[in-house]
Formats: sequence, structure tokens, C-alpha cells
Amino acid sequence: MSAVSELPARSPRQVVGAYVALTKPRVIELLLITTIPAMLLAARGLPPLWLIACTLAGGTLAAGSANALNCYVDADIDSVMKRTGARPLARNTIPPRNALIFGVVLGVVSFLFLWLTTNLISAVFAVATILFYIFVYTLVLKRRTSQNIIWGGMAGCMPVIIGWSSVTGTVAWPALVMFGVIFFWTPPHTWALAMKFKEDYARAGVPMLPVVATAQQVTRQIVIYSWITVVCTLLLAPVTSWIYVGVAAVSGIWFAVFAHRLHGVVRRGGSTNTMKFFHMSNLYLMFVFCGLAVDAVVGLPVLGWPF
Repeated sequence: MSAVSELPARSPRQVVGAYVALTKPRVIELLLITTIPAMLLAARGLPPLWLIACTLAGGTLAAGSANALNCYVDADIDSVMKRTGARPLARNTIPPRNALIFGVVLGVVSFLFLWLTTNLISAVFAVATILFYIFVYTLVLKRRTSQNIIWGGMAGCMPVIIGWSSVTGTVAWPALVMFGVIFFWTPPHTWALAMKFKEDYARAGVPMLPVVATAQQVTRQIVIYSWITVVCTLLLAPVTSWIYVGVAAVSGIWFAVFAHRLHGVVRRGGSTNTMKFFHMSNLYLMFVFCGLAVDAVVGLPVLGWPF
């Protein structure tokens, strides 16, 4: 009997839902939060709406491809973790071969779509992101080093690069700063989640930092990376106005204080709610990039360089 015939019977709606789940729609939300503000800042205003729509559509296809291929490679891990046990391959609702083909097709379509509707450089960045996420993060870093999310998180930083390049056809330093914001934000955000599911990762053999370090060491790193993130957001001051700088400063202090509180509770041996910090970090990133979007659309004079 073939693997396909062994699958339980599913309605067309359930099958479609399973393929959608492979793309991890909630993870793709980061694309929307960061890509549009990057495009607005690149244009210092509102780019053509068709360009925004095409960039988001192509980026969504690329992210869906990377996530589907990640589910294919990590099926063994997902099946033993409670947090990921409901994913399609873990529940055997989609044949692995189909998931692999689905992921590859999405990647090819994303490249062609971005090339035809935006430009070649954005399409190349999208494919590079997929390849990095699968071959560098998923296959090499994730199962071998506690620094997996630090370097592997670079894939999640690419939407701002793709958004910027779709408007300008190039990559300038503000895009790299936005890349840095997400790069330094990702570890504390992810480590807070990993602290909650420490046993899950240990059971799956994934050496996330909370698995191999004490809670105090992990929260100390969360504090350090949180402050670096806040400082990085302020590096955009020369190309923004007081609107963005004010939002970045206030929300940054809030973010850093939350990180210090988490570390303080752990240091005193108290009970921690790391998921509260995890969800709060999502809000922080949203505030920063929404502030960036509003600033670009309002179009007040930029602060410029202080010299």
C-alpha cells in the first residue's frame, strides 16, 4: 500500500487547509509588518499601490515556500514537539513528497512573479532567503548550535531588503539598519518562546539556548539583545522625523524595561511568564515599523545628520 493511500480521508476543504498550514500564515505576518514600512521609507511617501501589492504577494509566496520546505525537513522534530504536533506532516495529513513539491513550486512562482512585477534583484533576494532558511538554518544550524536562531534569524530580516529593493532597485544603508533591527530583535523574541517550550526542544534534540544554558544566562542575553535592538532603531533618525524617533524611543524604553523585569524575576528565583514577553516583543516591533510607516507617509522634514 502506498504512503498516499494510507492517509486518512480528507475533504477538499481540509486538504486546502493543510496546505495553507504548511506555509505557517502567522509567521508570514512579519512580512506585512516590515515590508510595507520599508517600501514607504524607500519612497519617502506612498509607492504605487500595485507595486506594494505585488511585492507582498511575491514575498508571501517566498515565505510560504520556505516554511513549507521547513516543515518537510523538520517533520521528525515537529512530530515529537507538543507545540508543533498539529502541523500537517506531523499529523500525516499530507504526503511528505507533496509538501516538498508544493514548497519548491511556491519558490519558483515567487521568483518569477517578483521578477515580472517588481525587478530581478528583489526576486533574487527572495530565492536567496528561501535557500538560506532551508540549507543554512534548518539543515545546518538548528540542530547543531545554540546560536541557531541568531544567524538563522537572518532569513526573517530579508522582507525589508526585498521591500526596499522593489522600490529603488538597490539596497541602501537604511534598509541594512532595518535588517539589523529585526536581526537583533529575533533572538530575545525567540528565546522567550523557547524558554516556555524548553522541554519540547530538549526532547527533539534542538539545542536552543534555554536548553543548554540557565534561565538567568538566557534572560541576560535577552536584555543585551533588547538594548542593541533599541539602539539600532534609533540609527534611522537621519532619514526620519521626530514622529518615528519619538515612537522608537518610547517603545524602545518599554521593550528594554520589560526585558530587565524578566531577568530580574529569574535572578530572584521567581515564577516567570516568558510568553508575556514574547507577545510584547511582537507589539514592540509593530510599534516601531508602524511609526516608520506613518513618518514616511506624513513626510515631515527629516532630522538629518547631526554634523
